[in-house]
Amino acid sequence: MATHQQTLELRTRGQGTYEITERVAAVVAAAGVDVGLCNVFVHHTSASLIITENADPDVQRDLDAFLARLVPEGDRLYVHTAEGPDDMPAHVKCALTATALTIPVTRGRLALGTWQGIFLWEHRRAAHHRTVTVTVG
Repeated sequence: MATHQQTLELRTRGQGTYEITERVAAVVAAAGVDVGLCNVFVHHTSASLIITENADPDVQRDLDAFLARLVPEGDRLYVHTAEGPDDMPAHVKCALTATALTIPVTRGRLALGTWQGIFLWEHRRAAHHRTVTVTVG
């Protein structure tokens, strides 16, 4: 089976979730694979990937609020502080979530549930350039 791979370049505006479902779906469509798997991988240690509800934006706001409470900035436990008070919490948030997702491909499309979307989750406060590789096979 042939494998298709494409790199997506994303710009974030700071902390929060950014839906990338349509961009990933376009890579799947270009791959021409009827049945297979799509792997989505983010090349960073302070951003992650999630599949969550894409119908109600309150879901993303609640996830952001929960993770901020779970992993607060300014914890005196952190030793790695050279890049600012949001850096080490961003690494912890990334470690608690995922840097790669695998989604089935059925009939040439992502086999996501009705309300599921793929999101890049930016954990740093400042805007960043993020790289995501999508592999379909």
